[in-house]
Amino acid sequence: MNTVREKLGSIPLLFVKGRSLGAVPSCYFPVPRTVLQFFRTMASNENKTPETRQPGPKKAKQKEPLRRVKTKEDRVRRGEGHGPSTAYVQVVGAGSRDNSASLYVFSEYNRYLFNCGEGTQRLMQEHKLKAARLDNIFLTRLSWENVGGLSGMILTLKDTGVPECVLSGPPQLKNYLNAIKSFSGPLEDIKLSVRPYTEEAYSDETMTVHQVPIFGHLKGDGRKFSPKSGGSSPPPSPPGGDGGERGEKRRATRDDSLLVSFVCKLHPKKGNFLVAQAKELGLPVGTSAIGPLIAALKSGRSVEYEGKEIRPEQVCTPTDPGPVFLVVECPSEDFVEAVCTNEQLRRHQAAAGEDSAALVAHMAPEGVLSTDQYRQWMQRFPPTTQHLILNEQVGAVHNVRSHKIQAQLNMIHRDIFPELQSYRSKEAAAELLVPSVRAECLLKFQLRPVMEWQRDAVPSCCAEDFVKEASEVPGFLEAVERCGKVCSTDAAPPAGAEHPEVVFLGTGSALPMKIRNVSGTLVNISPSQSLLLDCGEGTFGQLCRHYGDAVDEALCKISSVFISHQHADHHTGLLMLLYQRERALRTLGKTFSPVDLLAPGHIMNWLGQYHDYCEEILHHINLIPNKALCDGSEAPGQRTSALIQALLKKNDLEKFQTCAVRHCKNAFACSFTHRAGWKLAFSGDTMPCDAFVHTGKNATLLIHEATLEDGLEDEAVEKRHSTTSQAIGIGMRMNADFIMLNHFSQRYAKIPLFSEDFSDRVGISFDHMRIRFSDFKILPRLVPALKTLFAEEIGEMEVRRERRELRNPRGSGSSEATRRDREEAEPQGQQAKRPKTS
Repeated sequence: MNTVREKLGSIPLLFVKGRSLGAVPSCYFPVPRTVLQFFRTMASNENKTPETRQPGPKKAKQKEPLRRVKTKEDRVRRGEGHGPSTAYVQVVGAGSRDNSASLYVFSEYNRYLFNCGEGTQRLMQEHKLKAARLDNIFLTRLSWENVGGLSGMILTLKDTGVPECVLSGPPQLKNYLNAIKSFSGPLEDIKLSVRPYTEEAYSDETMTVHQVPIFGHLKGDGRKFSPKSGGSSPPPSPPGGDGGERGEKRRATRDDSLLVSFVCKLHPKKGNFLVAQAKELGLPVGTSAIGPLIAALKSGRSVEYEGKEIRPEQVCTPTDPGPVFLVVECPSEDFVEAVCTNEQLRRHQAAAGEDSAALVAHMAPEGVLSTDQYRQWMQRFPPTTQHLILNEQVGAVHNVRSHKIQAQLNMIHRDIFPELQSYRSKEAAAELLVPSVRAECLLKFQLRPVMEWQRDAVPSCCAEDFVKEASEVPGFLEAVERCGKVCSTDAAPPAGAEHPEVVFLGTGSALPMKIRNVSGTLVNISPSQSLLLDCGEGTFGQLCRHYGDAVDEALCKISSVFISHQHADHHTGLLMLLYQRERALRTLGKTFSPVDLLAPGHIMNWLGQYHDYCEEILHHINLIPNKALCDGSEAPGQRTSALIQALLKKNDLEKFQTCAVRHCKNAFACSFTHRAGWKLAFSGDTMPCDAFVHTGKNATLLIHEATLEDGLEDEAVEKRHSTTSQAIGIGMRMNADFIMLNHFSQRYAKIPLFSEDFSDRVGISFDHMRIRFSDFKILPRLVPALKTLFAEEIGEMEVRRERRELRNPRGSGSSEATRRDREEAEPQGQQAKRPKTS
């Protein structure tokens, strides 16, 4: 679609690529407006990570990365001592319940990110928003909604080769960085530092950024609650919670009242030299003598040539002083007065002058936008100011590739691959006093060269198009028809066969990708009780997309969570799940109760630090250490024994058992037996493990990781994972009735390679796949249709395998051969399997 470009002056409508966004008052902007861009100068006193910083003499400031030095030298050589020519603000997460608000700022010199909730890096990977230059991340508040994806993003930046990253915002971010090192390791390959709001303004090649602290007036004791919940009552104090001296210390180190807004101003851009006018005035255009004259004129100085004075305005367009944009979060009504009366923000409401705001991004729920004070505050900005709203009142789809593959799999079996849903906010949209634009994923507001909204990158999500595309795959419709006939011959499932039900929320490994999210499996034991096996980043978002408006009911049923080990792709979705579960219980009027958390005991190092310095979380859980459920372990204490008995009773289980497995320190698998007689075994991450064979003996269903294909046994040993045939072999030794493979390397984004050991007792998991025990006969019969749909991908993987076998004829999977194969398979130049540290 062609771009409709208009200056934002003397026109009734503001046009964008794709459609009109609505009426705006008549206005005029100097053309062109300068694009805002973030400066990347590091705070000099934050060179060392908080964990290693010690009192004493300061070390010399770290040298700038060679990339940045060369960029600056090139600009000086070209005489470009001014701001960027191209810059825009782009929506990543629009603020929906499954994708919290985040913004990506681009210029030809720098990249920046505002807020980094869960799923941010998955969206950036899917929509090709590069992270290679992302070395400044700005956080408006130390809330899990804003920092939930930050640990994974830091690991990705480290893997990408970004040498340093600075976090700007609340000073407690230092404590957050210390806390994530309890599971991420030392992060020695990337220099991390915090630039608190008390630091001076940050400036780099693109723009200057001022941090504006805002302190709200919290009701009650300021406990953590979801600002999007629509309620204002904090949860009750937990038994044995933050009491006494330690409780006072914790409340002193947390600061729930602090917000940080950001005022960003692009550097001025010199005007353009007008060649035609220069020729008319007799300047030596086209000769070597013109260079110094142009430099002087563009700098605003008059020159004399052949006895004639030439003024800059005669041959140059006006200098663009650089537009200003604001990023403002107001999460609840407790902050409205503080935001609306802030003097630093008020100066950008002036109707004229360089400080007048061109754009204000409002990260605020409808309840805030509906208050008279906030509506009037928005109205005080000039009519030329554009207002971008990011909150749950969003109807746009973010994860388009998930919807696409699910729509195509749905053609194979409608029950096993149900269509994805969307959560719709029940809050009424606020009636604002000024025109505004609702955020959509990838919506842009261009600051330079022309100030305009652009919708050409906003993804479309049309199930009919996805179905049509699959229908054009040779032989697919015929394979689907054959599959339907074969499946219809099976007898109808007996009454009561709806449970247990297993929903695969994340079936990939290492890091979230566009098709497979990281580990998470929901087991709906009964109509009222559910148990979650692992909870990687974005698990709650997957629940939203699977259940839609019914997500609150699904959350309320989750009473137990098993975490196999402390690698980031298995547990960093836990906090969002707990906070949203609390919101769901309150929304549905149900009594709050903690979740039984079955996890390695060391997880309390992470949760305790986050609780002490960031937000309350410990009252959400009752910890049952995995080790306490192992055969032969020491008898647990009285409290742990009582928790185990309560766990078994409310889930109607006879036994819940764990065992240590061969992956990293404190890695566990589990199995649990229902009173109805069925048994489910879950491997977590592991190499083939005899202890797990014993623990899962005679399981009705085994869910086993199959990270790598056959032929990559050496790499599997190196990463301490299993290959496809190894996982199937464990199931056969276990005498499992059925084996579901999951936790695939992201190099197998759509489908893994099949091995010769596949049989009618083996199935492949996909995100949002839903199975019951009555589906065991059906699952192997879906394989022909799956192979047809993904024939192209399977062909490419087989070619890579053949090349590897040619390089390594004996098939022993040498390290060099597997390295080459991995490089060929890595999506978007990223590592398909991130090295992990515990």
